[in-house]
Amino acid sequence: MKSYNLEEIRSKMEYYCSYQDRCYKEVEVKLKSFHLIPEAKEQIMIFLIENNYINEERFAKSFVRGKHNYKKWGKKRINIELKAREISSKNIELALQEIPEELYIQNFNELAEKHWNSITEKNSTKKNKKWVDFLLRKGYESHLIYDKLTELTQ
Repeated sequence: MKSYNLEEIRSKMEYYCSYQDRCYKEVEVKLKSFHLIPEAKEQIMIFLIENNYINEERFAKSFVRGKHNYKKWGKKRINIELKAREISSKNIELALQEIPEELYIQNFNELAEKHWNSITEKNSTKKNKKWVDFLLRKGYESHLIYDKLTELTQ
């Protein structure tokens, strides 16, 4: 295992945080891989925070935009994933406001209809279950899913 001095580690962490938004937890995990003493770890974290390399609010907002726009995740899934990264409830709430309600509904409808048409199951009960399970895994609210199911099965 190669050993690094504090400046080299700080430089590596600057790069790590600058090419993609990171949360505190991700940075702490990365710092653990260097096997630093707690004081050095703390010193680097303080430097990264003071120089705006780590910003939880910015991270949460970009995470929400990315996961919703590209992976088509619903608010429940995004919320769970952000909590797993130890993001504060306040920042999660602020970040979820990044998704305009019209866009959220539009993306949900597009995803729901596309998946509905892609399921080849002949048994309607099994098809409904597969479709509902998919959208629940994506993190959409059950009232949206069941309203859409009613619309699609009529």
